[in-house]
Amino acid sequence: MAYTTIDNPELYFQVKLYTGDGSTPSITLDGDEDMQPDVVWIKNRDATDSHCIFDAVRGATEVLHVDTSALEATDADTLTSFDSDGFALGADDKVNTNTENYVAWCWKESATAGFDIVTATGTGSAHTIAHSLSAVPHLMISKEKSGSINDWRMYNHKNTSAPETDSIIINETSGTEDNATHWNDTAPTSSVFTVGTGSVTNRTDSTYVYYLWTEKQGFSKFGEYTGNGNADGTYVHLGFRPAFLILKRTDGTQGWLMWDNKRLGYNPDNNHLQPHDNDAFGTADTLDLLSNGFKIRESGAGTNGSGNTYIYTAFAEVPFVNSNGVPCNAR
Repeated sequence: MAYTTIDNPELYFQVKLYTGDGSTPSITLDGDEDMQPDVVWIKNRDATDSHCIFDAVRGATEVLHVDTSALEATDADTLTSFDSDGFALGADDKVNTNTENYVAWCWKESATAGFDIVTATGTGSAHTIAHSLSAVPHLMISKEKSGSINDWRMYNHKNTSAPETDSIIINETSGTEDNATHWNDTAPTSSVFTVGTGSVTNRTDSTYVYYLWTEKQGFSKFGEYTGNGNADGTYVHLGFRPAFLILKRTDGTQGWLMWDNKRLGYNPDNNHLQPHDNDAFGTADTLDLLSNGFKIRESGAGTNGSGNTYIYTAFAEVPFVNSNGVPCNAR
């Protein structure tokens, strides 16, 4: 039995907490293995600064703000380089205010880990775009980076049905939208994904970045669950102890919620952030992060309304059982 394809998730995803110094620090990741990140998503945990996302394809200092629809901006005082085991920063408040606390979520682009970064110029006509996953993408995120202001859009393979028209906005709280112009009613394949005629994914002469993931057993999962409306809430099996988790109700306007294994991290006191706004961290006791998944510990509509549907994005700290059949420890 294959328990996992990745025994050491630290090679492909790590969470880093750091304190700003207002200068030009080099931030080293905490894992036992060196990892040069290709995507770094930073949030100030103490202040209402925007979420900042950088990737190695667009280049250091090129920032997109996850909580807004704004276009890409060049800011030489933000993330200045992707290093062999971390990243370097300038003194911009959003990434490095003196004495303030930050979190960075860091991914390595790799077909082994099921992650690909694609950039393209829109044509306004439906067409396919090649990717390098050699597997069908289960999660796709699209953002117009130059051209006209437009929202972040997410496709989750569990949040749609044939034809593949559904998406959800990351920088807002609205529920799932059914619109054929985003993905042209076409499911992605192991070599290409399809964009439609709409501006969200394919405006003429605008440039776009697309982040694509395919699930890897024991490392990543992009799914859906139904709430039970009970404080003894829904349990979701992942097959790994999560290092990073995002939830969103798809049939309502409740906000996005996100957690990781570094910020406080004592069940159920797992502090959350919200990718659709710039708030500092929240302290509600919402869920437990477990050795093999997560369990909701409240009955609120944002995470566990009776009969309501929710999507999640999760990446592993460690697989529940490694490729040698050895189980991981509980938190």
